[in-house]
Amino acid sequence: MTPFAALHHRPGEPLLLPNAWDHASAAALAGQGFAAIGTTSLGVAAAAGLPDGVAATRRETLRLARRLGRGRFLLSVDVESGFSDDPSEVADLAVELAGLGAVGINLEDGRGDGTLAPVAVHAAKIAAVKAAAPDLFVNARTDTHWLGTADPGPETDRRLAAYQQAGADGVFVPGLADPAAIEALAGRLAVPLNILHSPAGPPLGRLADLGVARVSLGSLLYRAALAAAVQTAVAVREGGAGPMAGAVPAYGEVAGLHRDGGQG
Repeated sequence: MTPFAALHHRPGEPLLLPNAWDHASAAALAGQGFAAIGTTSLGVAAAAGLPDGVAATRRETLRLARRLGRGRFLLSVDVESGFSDDPSEVADLAVELAGLGAVGINLEDGRGDGTLAPVAVHAAKIAAVKAAAPDLFVNARTDTHWLGTADPGPETDRRLAAYQQAGADGVFVPGLADPAAIEALAGRLAVPLNILHSPAGPPLGRLADLGVARVSLGSLLYRAALAAAVQTAVAVREGGAGPMAGAVPAYGEVAGLHRDGGQG
């Protein structure tokens, strides 16, 4: 078992995975002691002025992985749906990411048009990745709840069964927030369950009690940073002083982040 996989097998202590969008955000999170950091496809896409979830950010994703993959933390990369429906192309991407230092990928079955990929297509991608890069942790995401599928329970079970059979190391069900449903699903799975943190959902400790093995922050940090930036600018424009003293890192602290979190 790889060190990253081992972080998913600590009963009662789920892996809290914060998601970065650039070198500075990853380095700052690593500085707070996070042993593993993911990327957020929304953050990567929005920072580049590109749409998320429509296979537009392959180049930007690889560029970020190149910068972060040799950092002092374990890196998992959000690759949307693999930027292709060709399993061999997705496998080639996985091999390239592993070569850059990534230890895991998040691979989703949701499509940019709001539909779900056929189960067989997504399962074939998972199998191809595991055959080409067996040590890469594949977190297979299903968007059955995220996209508002009617009665998502049975479809979620059907998809996750196929993804586990294809070799997924873990499964991710964003949008699932009901404690009873989370606990029941965790009990049916043979691999670790990943849940997306929601401010309105169960807190980390409760998710641990429910059997969740990994909790992702997704795009939350990027959106919070964006909100803070806009709020600060507006506050200063309206005559305020901006954020409270001490709430913002000093210039030198941020300038020093280039020494951590990966390579340029």
